[in-house]
Amino acid sequence: MGRPVIGGEPPVVEAVVFDWGGTLTPFHDVDLLDLWRMVALDLAPGDARELTRALEGSEQRWWATTGASGRSGTVTELLAVASVAVGLDVAGAVHRVAARHDLCAWTPHTVCDPDALLALHLVRTRGLRIGLLTNTHWPRSWHSRWLARDGILDLFDARVYTNDLPFSKPHPDAFHAALASLGVRDPGAAVFVGDRPASDIAGARGVGMRTVLLSDGAGPRSGVPGESCDGRADAVIGRLGRLLGVLDGWAAGRRRPFSRAG
Repeated sequence: MGRPVIGGEPPVVEAVVFDWGGTLTPFHDVDLLDLWRMVALDLAPGDARELTRALEGSEQRWWATTGASGRSGTVTELLAVASVAVGLDVAGAVHRVAARHDLCAWTPHTVCDPDALLALHLVRTRGLRIGLLTNTHWPRSWHSRWLARDGILDLFDARVYTNDLPFSKPHPDAFHAALASLGVRDPGAAVFVGDRPASDIAGARGVGMRTVLLSDGAGPRSGVPGESCDGRADAVIGRLGRLLGVLDGWAAGRRRPFSRAG
């Protein structure tokens, strides 16, 4: 259940770093569609449907541009782009919507996977540090509210959001930032768990981390248009609850170049 290491066994695992969207939370095709609907109703009640489509298209183009370049971005930049695209004060509308509505009410797809809470607890019981590394343009405060709502905020020893960094996954600096935040000096002593073969798995392997791909069997997911999906994980699991079997297998010394745990 691990990559062969020339000259000896892999280092003992010290930490597990998780991706967020698609890993700790269910995969969702559209990031802010529910928010765009609320904003459109605020700005143009009579043309809300058409404005929602325009805002959604602006977001998708923005993601494609930033993702293809490997550059990270912030929600402030996205809202500025959206405001120009539709000729309206989108940023002001978002602030009004956020003031009137709990974020949890218009982002139901941010709810954690049912296996996440138990999986994180069990990782901690094994004495491992837990990190979070996610490509996001949403503010840290939004993520904190969602993680706290689901009872997992305090289970992380460190959380790294790429809107605080110059680059996003799969850039090596993103992974090195997560390792540094956890105090892990040897990348081989950390495991990255994610759902995207390129940005998560290939990116983590590129810096020397061990990797676990969360896959529903429907095929690899690409992160952005044109993204390669050639990342080969050390283990593949069908649900987060299977992660502990992989970690325990590595700890027990049952190492193979590749494995699948249902």
